[in-house]
Amino acid sequence: MTDLTLQQANQIINHAIAIARELNMNPLTVVVLDSSGHLKALQREDGASMIRQQIATAKAWGAVNMGVSSRGLETVAQQRPDFMNALITIADGKIMPVPGGVLIRDADNHLLGAVGISGDKSDQDERCAIAGIEAVGFFASI
Repeated sequence: MTDLTLQQANQIINHAIAIARELNMNPLTVVVLDSSGHLKALQREDGASMIRQQIATAKAWGAVNMGVSSRGLETVAQQRPDFMNALITIADGKIMPVPGGVLIRDADNHLLGAVGISGDKSDQDERCAIAGIEAVGFFASI
């Protein structure tokens, strides 16, 4: 199994931010967690609000710990709101069930971690996460 390196995590972040600048998006905060949900790398662009770090982390943390993207968690929240509320409570509020948290997988489909992005519309955050993951040669699981 491949391990996610700090260099790869930083490359994911740099590419995600570069895409956001090309698209003239709001300032982003980008978080990369390893497969255990531990912080690997984080960057907050100038002008990104302080709470964006917690939102981006919650998107990635929920994804990596539930094994499904935060978009998938959004679907669960819509279909089973009582379950999602209980899950968020159990996780001490560390889950954000909206797009922007994307799983990182290698060519053998092993889970390497997750990217969480916050700062713009959730769909745009997710778009940048996918681009960052794919730029490094990994696969985005949404």
